[in-house]
Amino acid sequence: MSEEQSIPLPRETEELVGHEAAERAMAEAVASGKIPHAWLITGPSGIGKATLAYRFARHILSGAGAAADEGPGLFGDALPAVPASLNVPRDNPVFSQIAAGSHPDMLVVERGYDEKRKKMRGEIVVDDVRQIGNFLRLTPSLGGWRVVVLDSADEMNRNAANAVLKLLEEPPRQALLLLVSHAPGRLLPTIRSRCRAVRLGPLSDAQVAELLTKHLPELDPASAETLVALSEGSIGRALSLAAEGGIDALRELFRALESYPQIKDLAVLELADKWTRATKAEETDPFETGIALLDWWLGRIARDAASGDRPVDRVPGMAAAAEKLAAALGPAGIAERRAGISAMLGRGSRLSLDKRQMLMDAFQMLAPDHAGS
Repeated sequence: MSEEQSIPLPRETEELVGHEAAERAMAEAVASGKIPHAWLITGPSGIGKATLAYRFARHILSGAGAAADEGPGLFGDALPAVPASLNVPRDNPVFSQIAAGSHPDMLVVERGYDEKRKKMRGEIVVDDVRQIGNFLRLTPSLGGWRVVVLDSADEMNRNAANAVLKLLEEPPRQALLLLVSHAPGRLLPTIRSRCRAVRLGPLSDAQVAELLTKHLPELDPASAETLVALSEGSIGRALSLAAEGGIDALRELFRALESYPQIKDLAVLELADKWTRATKAEETDPFETGIALLDWWLGRIARDAASGDRPVDRVPGMAAAAEKLAAALGPAGIAERRAGISAMLGRGSRLSLDKRQMLMDAFQMLAPDHAGS
């Protein structure tokens, strides 16, 4: 079985690991009969936020929210017992419908496909969210709730965010909006204030290791240990690194920086040639993987340098390269170079510039004497 086949999507995932308190809070809200119409599920990327959103949606659409908004009876009827979890078994028809994306009372809003550029858009636009209003105004097909999952809310542009805000200001009855957010600070304060917030924390190393074993049982122990160390508590990150060759990409990155603070053109050129090779449509893109790892690593060493933490050699050469950059640039300088590289790569991508040259420019921007710094 391939890695891609062994990794289920959040809507297909039955198990939730490490977020029992958040699940309990949601279950208590349902049991109380007073379910907030909008929830903001926040935390680092890849830790289970979308999995929790779909888990909550299944719970509501399987009938758990039928008595919502009614509360206890006039004669002091006891509130229903709080369930131990939001779990809906895989053999429940609601589970199958949501996994297949075919439940009539559920809508998922994500970044749309740009027909002109033949790729996914970089943001959620207003056309992507306009369908929410129409959907929520319809009578539920199965007589219960209508549920919308917006993943991720951080990707909305301003027009899309304003359209969602209008819905939050006057939500239809029996409507539930679940907003998944990796960086809630990017959202409009008025959106945040109208949502019940649930924050999820990073998973423990043991939990990441457990999930890696489940999803990638063929992974060798050494690679699994490295992925856990690099995951920063995110099983999604660990699985992406495994699927995209992230460990090898990091090794190549640090080899190219062996002579730092000197930037060896030949070493960078060899790396650029490798990361910009032509790929088939079904393959991962080494360039996208590489620049994402470069951005993550620069952010990591800037934080370590600012806090005085010594870098850890999670991949051979990682600690040595981090120490050299920190000594040459300092935390503020690293953060400045990181922002400059990100802006340069963003402009280059929009203009479809040569990836090989962009990568070489990125490495030159790390030089202590770079003119643009």
